[in-house]
Amino acid sequence: MNKPILILIFFSILIFSNCVPPKEEVLTEVNLDFQDKTLQKVYDFQDKQILDSLFNYFRHKDPTYRYAAVMAFASIKKETALDSLYLMLGDKVDEVKMAAAYAIGQIGEAGDEQQLINSFNTYDTLGQSKANAAILEAIGKCGDTDMLQFLSTISTYQPTDTILLEGHAWGLYRFALRQMLSAQGTEKMIDYATNLAYPPTVRLIGANYLNRAQGLSFPANADKVLSDAISKEDDPNIRMALVIGLGKTKTEDAMQKLINQLNIEPDYRVKCNIIRALSNFDYNQVYASIFVAVKDKSLPVALTAANYFVQNGNARGGSQYWKATRDTLHWQVELALYKAANKHLPFYFSESIKAINWELKQRIQQSNNPYEKAEALRALGEYGWNYKYIRDNSFLSDKPIIRTAGVEALAQICNKRTEDFRKFFNISYRRVRKELSNYLLEAIVNGDAGMTYEAAKALRRPESFFKGTLDSLHLLDIALKKLSLPQEIETYNELNKTIAYLKGADEPKPLTPEFNHPIDFRVLSSIEKNSKINIQTTKGDIKLELLPESAPGTVANFIQLMKIDHFTGKTIHRVVPNFVMQGGCPRGDGYGSLDYSIRSELPNLHYASEGYVGMASAGNHTECTQFFITHSPTPHLDGNYTIFAKVFEGMDIVHEIEIGDIIEKVEIQ
Repeated sequence: MNKPILILIFFSILIFSNCVPPKEEVLTEVNLDFQDKTLQKVYDFQDKQILDSLFNYFRHKDPTYRYAAVMAFASIKKETALDSLYLMLGDKVDEVKMAAAYAIGQIGEAGDEQQLINSFNTYDTLGQSKANAAILEAIGKCGDTDMLQFLSTISTYQPTDTILLEGHAWGLYRFALRQMLSAQGTEKMIDYATNLAYPPTVRLIGANYLNRAQGLSFPANADKVLSDAISKEDDPNIRMALVIGLGKTKTEDAMQKLINQLNIEPDYRVKCNIIRALSNFDYNQVYASIFVAVKDKSLPVALTAANYFVQNGNARGGSQYWKATRDTLHWQVELALYKAANKHLPFYFSESIKAINWELKQRIQQSNNPYEKAEALRALGEYGWNYKYIRDNSFLSDKPIIRTAGVEALAQICNKRTEDFRKFFNISYRRVRKELSNYLLEAIVNGDAGMTYEAAKALRRPESFFKGTLDSLHLLDIALKKLSLPQEIETYNELNKTIAYLKGADEPKPLTPEFNHPIDFRVLSSIEKNSKINIQTTKGDIKLELLPESAPGTVANFIQLMKIDHFTGKTIHRVVPNFVMQGGCPRGDGYGSLDYSIRSELPNLHYASEGYVGMASAGNHTECTQFFITHSPTPHLDGNYTIFAKVFEGMDIVHEIEIGDIIEKVEIQ
């Protein structure tokens, strides 16, 4: 071929290539890199809740930014975003579509739920779409009774359709948390919970439905099905939820199965739940088995058993509870039994009551443990005539936990039913009620956050008839203005509600802190990818894996607190058997914070196993320093409490931690 022809061909190709527009690359991967300045900007808009700027990223060509902007609304929870989020259900990237469905569910408002149904991908024959699962769960969070019926009658999913099954089960579970149940839905969830053909993740959701749903109507053979499942189930996380469900059937066979299981159960968490489940049955039929559990070598089991008698005991058992305190028991168990005795002994056992309260007062004088003193005060609160002693021995304490417990004890005295209050104090009841109201007012005027919160809550109780007994509400208004925001936001909202109640006004909307603490992305960038956190406690070490992709602001805040040694010396101030351990409070009673707050970060994660680390809060966007670690699955916390880490080593220490144990050091390894 000669040279002129070659030149002609070359120019023809060049001209043709210039005439055809270049094909734009379609991005399909979500990649969360916190050194990405654009991604930082999206998180900053989420943090500041600048909605219009977030909406702009809904149209971005990069799915990473679409995903982050859409997911932001799962934490912000603004109903005004629904129309825009419905459009994002049509996104071509499954993760973005999933984020849209999740955010719609998080907002939880009844809207055009049919759009969720219409966006379901029926061509997902392998059942692998996370978006489809998120759609099913979102329906459970915002759907009406028609949607419940729709979800309850789905019967086409096979045991191998794990992701779809999980979405379906979560949807029915979310309906149950909203007090929306159907007989068909309950039967389906019993099948999910008990049929070993289903994956463990699905059985777990089904079992937790039976655990958390109130007012269940069980099919005729449910007790037998659940009993058999408990015997065959190897996973204690599932078994602990099944025993609660079995207790709700309230049959004689269910009771006997629970008592037998209590004797052979190896997992302390399941034993705790068995004791709780036995509260569904007649006291006289179960008390002997539970009384044996008071001496269990596991503190959580023994404490749960002792608290059973506080809640469910009777006058005949009062002396028995007191007598049991003579055994060698943990102080928490002893004080729970004292509390039960003080609560249930009839008034004509005057000498026994006098001795019990003398022993409790001796405990307060002699103990060096402020948490033990606080619990003794609460036990004194079960006997009304202790009210002056309680005030005198708590209000001026230098320990916040004792001051707060003193007000809790006074509130317990106030919380008796009106007829019981009058009967107990006889002709003195008007005078005592007036003195109690003055003590509660004094607690608020003191300006202490914990005392104020508990006193405000007690004053608002209609049955106590405090409305009209206070000489002036002006002091409450002054106390409200003196509270520091945002660190005392929980107390502020509680007192504000009480003031409105006492004035006969409508309950005010809770105040949410304004944006005041930006995310420090330099802190996130300084953390190596595989860095771990070690929490050194008096019981041993707990090692955490951080989850910055799920909660960047919370992780950055935790690292900042660690670097200023905030956690050093702080107590574990709250331990609820088979639920959580909680620490990080500057005061040690749960009412402490620093002078800022951070935003809630609520991505599509589930508290579906033990060892999740979440942020304690007084409502969304009020978090600061307090965190908790779960003992077991707690999916009722999903979507409301930030998950920012997971225990990967040291869960045995988490289970051993007691109230009052000390955090010695938190550091990066």
